[in-house]
Amino acid sequence: MALKIWLNGKLVDREDAKITVFDHGLLYGDGVFEGIRVYNSKVFELDAHIKRLYESAKAIRLTIAISHSELAGAVEETVEANSITDGYVRLVVTRGVGTLGLNPFICKNGCIYIIADSIQLYPEELYEKGMRIISATTVRNHPLAIPPQAKTMNYLNNILAKIEAIDNDVPEAIMYNHEGYVAEASGDNVLIVKDGVIYTPPAEAGALPGITRSIVIKLAKEDKLQVVEKNLTRFDLYVCDEFFLTGTAAEVIGIVEVDRRMIGDGKPGPITNLLRKKFFEYAHGKEK
Repeated sequence: MALKIWLNGKLVDREDAKITVFDHGLLYGDGVFEGIRVYNSKVFELDAHIKRLYESAKAIRLTIAISHSELAGAVEETVEANSITDGYVRLVVTRGVGTLGLNPFICKNGCIYIIADSIQLYPEELYEKGMRIISATTVRNHPLAIPPQAKTMNYLNNILAKIEAIDNDVPEAIMYNHEGYVAEASGDNVLIVKDGVIYTPPAEAGALPGITRSIVIKLAKEDKLQVVEKNLTRFDLYVCDEFFLTGTAAEVIGIVEVDRRMIGDGKPGPITNLLRKKFFEYAHGKEK
């Protein structure tokens, strides 16, 4: 079956899903997006993702021409049309067609498209043995430049950090803000464990308010684990007992080495494994 893309109100074949080269999303990265998981044919935390999309759009003064409920319905329609049982949705809203100038208000009609397909995951072995990562030299965007809490199409900041990870033969890199505090990884949120307490950077440190992160925090608190949002330094990462990342694609994955410093005993810790299990059960509707 040919992949169906939802494009500006209708489903079209992948080969016919085209946007103009004059779209400001392509020319300037001017737009917003969400990455959303599908588990057991159900779109995961759809309302939360739609809410964040509209908030990101508001932050950059981008008007989304359809309502929250209409857009949510379009996502579900696309998932159903592609018979996605377990997969991934990319929901994108661009500024639309404009001139070669920067003025965004010349763009009269934004472009909305939705892709529902499979997703490339980390191999199971990496979840069992844990991941090695590095600290990036690329600094997280200053909050007065591009708001880190807005999930925009301008992802070059994260891409540069990802390049550093690839150059060092690891899957991920930790990004620090302009004050030297931990912000997030290039594509995931950061959480560590020290003396039984879970610590994670606050949004104001430059972290995207992750949907997976919020669910994991909720599950941790339900299990009577203490979760504290605070600024973290590189030193905190080096000396923590456990370290894990959360994200739509990664879900919950343990970190066993940072900048060639071993974390804990060199394998994913008990709290990491517990929360990975609880998140899997929650996402697949097995939570009691």
